[in-house]
Amino acid sequence: MKKIISLLAIIFIGLQAVQSQTFTLKSRDIGGQSTKKEEFNAFGCSGQNISPELNWENAPAGTKSFAITLYDKDAPTGSGFWHWVVFDIPANIHELKSNAGNVSLNLLPAGATQGKTDYGVPGYGGPCPPPGHGPHQYVFTVYALKTEKLGPDANASAAVVGYYLNQNTLEKASVVMYYQR
Repeated sequence: MKKIISLLAIIFIGLQAVQSQTFTLKSRDIGGQSTKKEEFNAFGCSGQNISPELNWENAPAGTKSFAITLYDKDAPTGSGFWHWVVFDIPANIHELKSNAGNVSLNLLPAGATQGKTDYGVPGYGGPCPPPGHGPHQYVFTVYALKTEKLGPDANASAAVVGYYLNQNTLEKASVVMYYQR
């Protein structure tokens, strides 16, 4: 009888651990600070403009696709700055490789779309805050979506993509890095 009770207790604890896992975004490439590797290479910046590796786990039930954004709320624009917008990532994908934001390399999963950034082009556009403006907060967010196809095409603005993201998000998870020049 003690063995049965112990076994049931182990199963119950295991189920609690599974239920308490949360949707999480991680990166093996970035820590708390951005580097020249991620920094944009224009507008006075001289970085390598390489998007970091990103991986996520524990997506909610019902997830049919994912999207990734990179946003700088500290940009002196009055509305922040969208540095990367990727959507229609298939639900069976849980990682983007380093430099997946380079549109010429075709490293994104089949079917994924890179929308226009506030730089005016699709693909990853790394941090490039004004010199002396202080540290900017760059937020990478993965969205678990309830639809396979978000709707907009690659020519849609980040604001339009954001509208569709907010209408279709089941859950989201973020990581933050900071950068200043």
